Amino acid sequence: MAWNDPDWGKKNNNGGPPDLDELWRRFNQKLNDRFGGKIPTGGGGSTGGRGKFTGGLGLVPVLVALVWFGSGFYIVDAGERGVVLRFGKYVENTMPGPRWHIPYPIESVEIIKQEQVRTVEVGYRNTVKSKVLKESLMLTDDENIIDIQFAVQYTLKSPEDFLFNNRSPEEAVMGAAETAIREIVGKNKMDFVLYEGREAVAAAASKLMQEILDRYKTGISVSKVTMQNAQPPEQVQAAFDDAVKAGQDRERQKNEGQAYANDVIPRARGNASRLLQESDGYKQRVIANAQGDASRFKQVVTEYSKAPKVTRDRMYIDAMQQMLSNSSKVLVDQKGGNSLLYLPLDKLIQASGANGGATPEIGAPVKPAATPDVLLPQAAAESNATARTREAFRSRDREVRP
Repeated sequence: MAWNDPDWGKKNNNGGPPDLDELWRRFNQKLNDRFGGKIPTGGGGSTGGRGKFTGGLGLVPVLVALVWFGSGFYIVDAGERGVVLRFGKYVENTMPGPRWHIPYPIESVEIIKQEQVRTVEVGYRNTVKSKVLKESLMLTDDENIIDIQFAVQYTLKSPEDFLFNNRSPEEAVMGAAETAIREIVGKNKMDFVLYEGREAVAAAASKLMQEILDRYKTGISVSKVTMQNAQPPEQVQAAFDDAVKAGQDRERQKNEGQAYANDVIPRARGNASRLLQESDGYKQRVIANAQGDASRFKQVVTEYSKAPKVTRDRMYIDAMQQMLSNSSKVLVDQKGGNSLLYLPLDKLIQASGANGGATPEIGAPVKPAATPDVLLPQAAAESNATARTREAFRSRDREVRP
């Protein structure tokens, strides 16, 4: 070619630039020599030049055909799909890698990023503060208005459906998202949507959106629905905060009451159980005492049948001893002419115990240190009489027994 000519760039004899006509002539000569493009003529040089020029033009269609054939090569990157169209009609999807199709205008290729995660914002644009109230204000089941902003992330699962079944897929996703979230919010209470049910609302909205998009054959797969913000309208925010605080106070009081109940109820149950056990023990004790008294009475009846008078006297003495041992005892002397009319035996017994002496039996003579001896003869006589009576009872018992 001309730029490979060894004489290229050499100056002519006059020292000026090379002659362009000469260069063009040499270029045509080399093309004719390589491809054999000659036109046999019997004429002069003008006819031979026309044949060489015609042979050079024959190379142009070949070059055009090569360029047209090479324009059919294309490369599909990872995560993309190639959609081949023949005269505008869908033919096939091509996987990542180097591919070839019949060049334009017969076939064309649309490269679609199938695995790219796309995002649609509903209720706001770019930031949560840039609200779109027409999209974000919604009505709940308890007739309250809430302001919700959320984002929808989606990918493509069918490139041909994404290209040909919808004129504006992004608007279809936004419409389906708004429809789904309004339906879910309209079926739930305000507190559920704002607090404990946010994740459940997002999951239900994602499922419903997918059903709508599949019914429209959009070729879109919903990846995730994210709740960016959910709150009451700004006009009632202060009143809503007061209501929330009141609800929190109510829950706190309920928890305190439950804690108090958890403390009091087990204690009351324990006291009730203790009283039941004590009553059961009292019942058993009373029954046992009654049975013992009944058994003792039977034994006394048996002994009474053997010696009625002795048994009667003995029972009288035991009863008097039991009663007098638990009561204050005062002896009053009315028949005697003594100046002291009564004798406090219980005080004398206590004084005797304080002095280190043994507590005397009932009927035994008591001689305290501070009491004159003149007060004791009657008590001593009675004690001797009682002692003789006991000895008589014992002797009679020995006589009666076999």
